[in-house]
Amino acid sequence: MRMNSLLMNRQAVARWTLWFAAMAAGAAVAAPRPEVIASGLENPWGVTFLPGGRFLVTERPGRLRVVAADGKVGAPVKGLPPIAAGGQGGLLDVLADSGFEKNRTIYFCFSEPDAGNSAANSTALARAALSADGSQLDDLKIIFRQQPKVVSRNHFGCRIVEMPDGTLFLTLGERFSRKEDAQKLDNHLGKIVRVTKDGAVPRDNPFVGQPGALPEIWSYGHRNSQGATLGPDGRLWMHEHGPQGGDEINIPLPGRNYGWPVITYGENYGGGKIGEGITHKEGMEQPLHYWVPSIAPSGMAFLTSDRYGAAWKGNLFIGSLKFGYLDRIELQDGKVAAEHKLLEEARARIRDVKQGPDGLLYILTDESNGKLMRLLP
Repeated sequence: MRMNSLLMNRQAVARWTLWFAAMAAGAAVAAPRPEVIASGLENPWGVTFLPGGRFLVTERPGRLRVVAADGKVGAPVKGLPPIAAGGQGGLLDVLADSGFEKNRTIYFCFSEPDAGNSAANSTALARAALSADGSQLDDLKIIFRQQPKVVSRNHFGCRIVEMPDGTLFLTLGERFSRKEDAQKLDNHLGKIVRVTKDGAVPRDNPFVGQPGALPEIWSYGHRNSQGATLGPDGRLWMHEHGPQGGDEINIPLPGRNYGWPVITYGENYGGGKIGEGITHKEGMEQPLHYWVPSIAPSGMAFLTSDRYGAAWKGNLFIGSLKFGYLDRIELQDGKVAAEHKLLEEARARIRDVKQGPDGLLYILTDESNGKLMRLLP
């Protein structure tokens, strides 16, 4: 009897030890809890951070709002330029300058109407100073305009990234109806461009001095990128929408061709090949990662803080518009090692994701009653 009791006690201890270990492991990887900071935002598209725990949020219909730390949503900021709001166009990304506390400078991109043809438009990048009370924009200047303007309501791209050298990257869609132009260097369609904060062309851009090529171009052969971020490796990372399948993550290198629409892992809507109907071709880059079926990615951020534990530090986070989740991506040796779907139960179209100054992740949901949320560890 004594031997049986000892055996039973040891088995019980072993079971409890395993249970506690499982609980501890579960706690280490449990999904964070979303906390709503502000709601009532109409199709919010981009968010950036202001001093004092405030936020600057764009609404796609053409409004810019300051959200206070307590979640109070301010009146629309005055002083925006004319915006061609409609379809996928409107007021899109926004970014506070790294020196904002001194210069109060922000950058924003939007669909700009053609003064001579109200149906035509293109993506533009503007710089302005936000007034001290956050009520208006001063010293507005358009520092880049995508050429040519096109009659289209789709594929504006429009994510802004400030690099450590002070230059700005802007992602540009190929406007859907002009996909073949993504392979041509005499236009800005389906490109990533790089400019200075005044809109000048950096001298080390890859196509400077090349006849027939626009000097702002950094890389080409892109479809429609609605996510871009500075990677921990100091390089630009971005993702782009595929057609029906074939969403991609890329690290765009200077002068490289990323293949659209010649090669793709997607297909035409309703079926059928696109371009040459192949996935590889000499002289065209392969994506770091791709999704089939499409997840409709939007927003992109690396987590560099340890607020969520060591397992999440260095992970890449991307919102899914189509399936309504936040994709946590583990990277190993520069490759995607695993993906984890977060916030699936909300089924909300996640438009943007950013890491805040406090090291927490913040997201926007693209809805008529859109929300700004933070993820609590």
